[in-house]
Amino acid sequence: MKATDIMERDLTAIMSDETVKRFIMICQRHGISALPVVNDDYKLVGYLSESGIISSSLPGYLQLMESSAFIPDSQQFFKGLKNIINKPVSEFMIENPHKVYVDDTALHVADIMIKNKLKLIPVIDQEERLVGIIRRIDLLSKAAKGENI
Repeated sequence: MKATDIMERDLTAIMSDETVKRFIMICQRHGISALPVVNDDYKLVGYLSESGIISSSLPGYLQLMESSAFIPDSQQFFKGLKNIINKPVSEFMIENPHKVYVDDTALHVADIMIKNKLKLIPVIDQEERLVGIIRRIDLLSKAAKGENI
C-alpha cells in the first residue's frame, strides 16, 4: 500500500504570511490539529501545529505539563497567545517539515508519524507540491479494518 492509497486529497493549507489567528480558525473549521504551509505554487515550505502555537505562546509549558501534576496560571498562556495571534505563521512554522511522497509505502508513513509523534503529515509529489495529507487516524482506520499497511 502506498501513501497515495491512504491520503486524503484535502489541500487545506496556509500561506506563510497568514496569521496565527487564521491558522486557528482553519484548524477549528476543518477539525485538524496542524496545517501544511505552502507558497504560491503550492509547494510545501513549512508545517505548523497546535503544539507549535502552545509552545510559542508559553515557552516551556508543554514540557512543564509533561513533568508535573498541576496546571500553571492560565493567564500567562492567554497573554502569550494574545502576543502572537496576529503575527505571521512564518515566525512559528517548522521549516523543512516531515513529509512523504505519494509513492512512499504506508509502512514508511507510519514509521515517520510514530517516531515523530505526528498527527498529520503532508503528502507531496515529485515537484514538492502538496497533493494531500495523511492523518494518524487514517492509518489506524486501515489497521482496524485489517488492511495490511
